[in-house]
This record gives sequence, structure tokens and C-alpha cells, in this order.
Amino acid sequence: MHDYPAGRFAVWATAWLTGRASYDEALDAVVGGSAHRVAGLPGTEAAVPLGSALSALRGLGEHRIRLVLPVAGDVRGLPAVPELAPLAVESGQAAVGSRVALVPEALGDEVVEWTAFDLAGAPPVGPPVEGTLRAASGALDLAVTAAARTLADLDLARWHPEVPALLAGLSKGPRTPGVPADHDPLALSVLARAQRLAAVLDVALTDAPGGAVSHTQAAARDVALRPLGDAVRDAVTAAYNWLPR
Repeated sequence: MHDYPAGRFAVWATAWLTGRASYDEALDAVVGGSAHRVAGLPGTEAAVPLGSALSALRGLGEHRIRLVLPVAGDVRGLPAVPELAPLAVESGQAAVGSRVALVPEALGDEVVEWTAFDLAGAPPVGPPVEGTLRAASGALDLAVTAAARTLADLDLARWHPEVPALLAGLSKGPRTPGVPADHDPLALSVLARAQRLAAVLDVALTDAPGGAVSHTQAAARDVALRPLGDAVRDAVTAAYNWLPR
């Protein structure tokens, strides 16, 4: 299952900053059983535990943290500060506020190292355009239908027999990481499906053993599955960035 530590940080830090969750709840939900440390936090000279970074958010004047899932060629939502975009694209995710941005890097299964970027003086950046949860859910449905047809046409299931099973089990979605208790149930559903689809993409985009898929087939596959990848990114972003009205 795809892991989005920046998503967990964004949703729980925002819940704490807005009084919808306690500090201990937020920290426990983000950290889980892993060790997290943050380097580069404004006002610090050495790496600090994630709890210290969470505590510092209020003092920095933060009110909301957003998840951004950048890819090469699309870094919307990332402030223009040196080195942030390349690192965030490499990680595939970032938690972005108005004063600080944090990019996670998993060091094995039990350690996550975060790099913080001071946004003081950075040009203002508008928040990413996020569709509604219903729109994200509908886009996933359409993308899945198109992707399933493409996979069948290319006969990729012959080389990746696990793909049909993953697609068939979408309604059962994997267990999602914990989110605040008042989070929209639809956001949970969208997030679960998006994570399962991310696993489908990982398998489907892997070249078959022995060169069973030609370069032409691989190119057609990659182009056809790109909309599904975009729909997954949009759905994960919308689910983690949802706020109660």
C-alpha cells in the first residue's frame, strides 16, 4: 500500500491547529511506530524530533498544512524556494504551510527523515486547485474504466495476473491510515480506492519479464495509464486536504 506521510502530517497538523484534535492524538497518528526527525526547521540548528516540529507550527504562525503531490512537469502548490521542488518531486510528496514546507524521506521501514524549508520571504503561492471529493471519486471511476479496457487490449493481465484481482477488489479498498474522527467518510473511501489504484499502477507499469511487452506496447500502456495516475494524485490530495465546513 502506498504511504503518504506528508498526507498524514497535513491532515493531523491541520486538525491540531484548528482545535479538532489534541497534540498527542496528532503526533501519535503521524509517527505511528516509526522514528521521525526533522532537519532545517526555522529556528533550529540540528535535527529535531517530529513532535518539536509539530509544536513549532503555532509559533511560526501556521493555520493549515496542505498535501502536495508533485511530479516532474507539475509542481503546482510548491513555493518557489531553492531545492524544494527537486526534493519534493523525488519524494513525490510534501506538506506545505504558509511559513514552512516539509518533505519526507523514508530511511527503511522504521525511520522517516524530513527536510524543512523556511518559506519566509518566498513569493506567495496560491493553494492547488482541488476538486470536490465527489468529483475526485467520479474521475477515479472513469479512469479505472478506461485503464481496464487498455490493460485488456494490451493483454497485460497475461504478464501481470495480479492486476485483474486488484481491480476487482477496488470496492473493498485497503485499510487507510487513521484520519481525524470528523473526517468525511467519502474522503476515506476515495483515499482507500486511490491507494489500491496506486498499487495497480505500480504493477501495470512494470515491464513484463523477458521483454514480453514490446516497446510499442509499453509506450501505449504508459500513455493510456497516465490519466489514471493523474486521477489517483488528485483523489489522494482531495481526501487528505478535506476540511469540515
